[in-house]
Amino acid sequence: MLDKPSHHNLPVGTICIEDMEIGMTRSLAKTITDADIEMFATVSMDRNPVHLDDEYAQDTIFGGRIAHGMLTAGLISAVIGEQLPGHGSVYLGQSLKFTAPVRPGDRVEASVTVREIDHGRRRVTLDCAASVGDTVVLKGEALVLAPSRKFD
Repeated sequence: MLDKPSHHNLPVGTICIEDMEIGMTRSLAKTITDADIEMFATVSMDRNPVHLDDEYAQDTIFGGRIAHGMLTAGLISAVIGEQLPGHGSVYLGQSLKFTAPVRPGDRVEASVTVREIDHGRRRVTLDCAASVGDTVVLKGEALVLAPSRKFD
């Protein structure tokens, strides 16, 4: 059953719009490391000490260092770009709500689920979520231009 994966980090690939169904879902999981946070800070140029400085972060509302929200959001992008729709998809928009912090060492599961399909315009609306255990840390929706066999 392709639309109900029983394991995480499925192989890369493409699901053309003609093969999509409402409710189809894909996910991946990643443990966020200190190295991930450091690399993201370097690439994004966001060196806010809440992400990088233990002493500073202890005195914030988080009571310790947290990962960048956009690092977690990047995992949503990975599911879209590698699995659903996958290669050939074009990101058109993304809404995000950050609902809980991600800390170094947390295992984040990111998932996307097909909510709407507009075959005429090749657009797919995806519900997006990321969780650490039972805690939802991010939710939102993405709009993508899906690959189609008609345009190969």
